[in-house]
Amino acid sequence: MTSPDQLHKTPGKHHEARRGEYRTISDKLLQIACSGIPRVMFLKEALRTLADHSGCDVIRVVLFERGRRYRCFAASNPNLPFRFDQAPATSNAQNRSLWSSPGSPVMEQLCSDLSANRPNPSLQCFTSSGSFWTAKYPTEVMPGLETSSDNSTLGIAVHSDCRSMALIPFQTSDDCRGMLQIESFADGFFDARTVEYYEIVVQTLAMSLVHRRLQVALRERMKELTCLYGIAKLAAQPSANLDFILRNAVELLPPAWLYPEVTAARIVLDGTVYSSTGFMKTVQSMRADIVVRDAQRGFVEVGYVWEKPQVDEGPFLSEERSLIDTIAHELSIIVEQRQAESEKQKLQEQLQHADRLATIGQFVACLAHEINEPLVNVLGFAQLAARSPELTEQTRSDIGKIVSASLHTREVIRMLLAYARRSDVEPTSLNLNEVVKEGIGFLSPRIDKARIELVSNLSANLPAIKGDKMQLLQVVVNLAVNSLQAMPSGGKLTISTALIGQFVVLSVADTGAGMSADVIEQAFDQFFTTKEVGQGTGLGLSIVHSIVESYGGSIEVRSNVGRGSEFTVRLPLGRLEDR
Repeated sequence: MTSPDQLHKTPGKHHEARRGEYRTISDKLLQIACSGIPRVMFLKEALRTLADHSGCDVIRVVLFERGRRYRCFAASNPNLPFRFDQAPATSNAQNRSLWSSPGSPVMEQLCSDLSANRPNPSLQCFTSSGSFWTAKYPTEVMPGLETSSDNSTLGIAVHSDCRSMALIPFQTSDDCRGMLQIESFADGFFDARTVEYYEIVVQTLAMSLVHRRLQVALRERMKELTCLYGIAKLAAQPSANLDFILRNAVELLPPAWLYPEVTAARIVLDGTVYSSTGFMKTVQSMRADIVVRDAQRGFVEVGYVWEKPQVDEGPFLSEERSLIDTIAHELSIIVEQRQAESEKQKLQEQLQHADRLATIGQFVACLAHEINEPLVNVLGFAQLAARSPELTEQTRSDIGKIVSASLHTREVIRMLLAYARRSDVEPTSLNLNEVVKEGIGFLSPRIDKARIELVSNLSANLPAIKGDKMQLLQVVVNLAVNSLQAMPSGGKLTISTALIGQFVVLSVADTGAGMSADVIEQAFDQFFTTKEVGQGTGLGLSIVHSIVESYGGSIEVRSNVGRGSEFTVRLPLGRLEDR
């Protein structure tokens, strides 16, 4: 094919003008390519440039690239709009790509020969570089070459008003080849040198296509790397929690896609949705799963709110599929790392907590023992003194207060010993209903005094279980006392038992103040209490949880602020019978 240098070797003012025109067209094409605009916009600008500088009437281009066919039409007539379409590359029965529209056999054969560099040596219409041209159509033309008067026709076709035409093939790479068609409605528009000139122009067009593709690829890679680097920076912040990372990571996604101005993104993890600013419903989208430890935890989704033309995967580039898969993988690693760090921190806290509890337990056991002995003496002597007939009413009342305070102190000591696991356990066969009745009897005076309505729903034929009566009584009493304290102005206390499957179930419900989610989360923690100083030890529910857990059971709480709470204890029959 003729090289650009040959223009400089051609004498004459006409060719000087050609050289100037070539430089203008080349500069314009390369300038358009450097902008990195989408292919359709590049072809529109490029064909307009060629039409303006050539003075021709119609320009058509068919381009096969990466398994797709692109066809476009441009005219010097401003009333005829630029037209473009794209579709997967199609073939005829001979497995040849279709160039023409509506599929003229002669035109198809001609384009196929040109693309394969198989010029017909018997025809003077072919140049030495493999192009086809005629200056006197239809008198100088291949037999059977049809014409069309439809200006909307895409693909290689001959207009019915055509008098001069050139078909110039080009190839930019193994996976990109094309055909440029120039038509004029005037006779003699082409000669041999003019066609050589356009062959050089087409070389520049081909180079511009490659340059545009590289510019777009470079820009997209920069956007992708910027996105991944931003996510890595977020994850590298030691103080950043997972919520912070995901809220900021989702904002990095739209700028990394081909059409950021119409891109919306969201990250969904464990049902929580993180959306990009101004998120709108998308009409075209792609998705990648977030998988942590072989379990799908969520997904990353990126889409366009307006429909965009088809490229590799729908309207998305193949590189964008790789990008979203990489983002999902990186987020999976971040989630797993944060989860591992959280589990490690919780384990360290549990170890520290267990160590503190062991120390407290030893201290409590010793303290309870030291207090219990003198307390027994105080209680015993107070009870003896109360029997004296010579006491005044005031003295007798004071001694009664001493006895009451001593009994309360002894109960606190018993709770402390149970907490320290130093109290004796004597498992026997017992019925939970009987334990509940005894607990109610113990609390009856307090229930009546507090104006509480007691409802007892004890299941008949509840099976006997093997356990420690004092421990289970402590579970019932502590739960009931907790409910009573939640109803200082009266209310309703409901205690129920049932057999559900292999579990004996105890339920204690009240209509008291209820608990917030934060309080529920800490309800069974040792020494946690919402009561005022002197009104509670913070051990009652902790001891209940400890006892139930030692039986292999479970305890759950449901509560609504202002509507009351319900504690449900499940004790497995098998574990109880084996104790």
